[in-house]
Amino acid sequence: MHTLTENRTRELLASAAQKRIAVVGDIMLDRYFWGSVQRISPEAPVPVVDIERESAHLGGASNVAANLQSLGAEPFMLGLIGEDSSGNTVLDLLRASGMATGGIVTDTTRPTTVKTRVLGNNQHITRLDREIKTPIDNAVAERLLAALHKEGEALAGIILEDYNKGVITPFLLQSVIAFAKECSLPIFVDPKLANFFEYRSVTLFKPNKKETQDALGFSLAGDNDVRKAGKTLLERLQCENVLITLGAQGMMLFEKNGTVSSVNTKARHVADVSGAGDTTIATLATMVAAGAGIVEASALANCAAGAVCEEPGIVAITPERLLEAVREE
Repeated sequence: MHTLTENRTRELLASAAQKRIAVVGDIMLDRYFWGSVQRISPEAPVPVVDIERESAHLGGASNVAANLQSLGAEPFMLGLIGEDSSGNTVLDLLRASGMATGGIVTDTTRPTTVKTRVLGNNQHITRLDREIKTPIDNAVAERLLAALHKEGEALAGIILEDYNKGVITPFLLQSVIAFAKECSLPIFVDPKLANFFEYRSVTLFKPNKKETQDALGFSLAGDNDVRKAGKTLLERLQCENVLITLGAQGMMLFEKNGTVSSVNTKARHVADVSGAGDTTIATLATMVAAGAGIVEASALANCAAGAVCEEPGIVAITPERLLEAVREE
């Protein structure tokens, strides 16, 4: 793939400053309980975690926004929260990081989506989820669209971030894509299976290996399978680019002009893969907004995703860590 340099990455990071990028999708609150494990419970064969600290972070689509913010872009988050304490925490976290909350809609019919993770001795032990996955109705979608339309020409791009929690519906995603076309904005998609083939004519479609296999119905056992999948998705979705992420095997990029590029992931100590996909799509959108070509942006996104996997928990990529990853490459 593209050869990366530190100087070029610095130029792109400088150009990305204050580029406004909308993120439309499923907001989550990530709660963490950190502790130590020294014994097994006498009640059941499970570890006893002595809690030492706890923390709350923006998750799901709002973690994509946090990554944009960390890279120097200006995110505009559009999504739902419940009328509950977790929703208030999400608003507090957004405001504390300097993000606008004008695109946040409160839905009294559902709770804020919360993922609670328990870590002992820096190892992920269990996760507790609180959520309702029922698709939102068109009236709620219209409230999100109204907030998006107010942004208009201020935007440099849009990310559709689907976690299958009900916010991304065919009506909403088709309306957002139409708005992007009307405003000549690049649109980047991180899909889930439910709406997989609804994302037509987007700038970049970024499924992972499992999502691609499930959608197309065949295994991606080797490069030939991945190439077949990428070309199939380009044809079916009529999009400009498809980027299939392959975990430890890196990524493969398919462009509308027929060019296929691959990049391997450098061997790393992987502490936690949570949030790597969020970092990937955020870095892609930021770098394209800054003037990078799609191949260059994909290579930088691969570096960024690998870097955050070295940290336990969900963390946002920083310019310093991205530059360090580019030097390591």
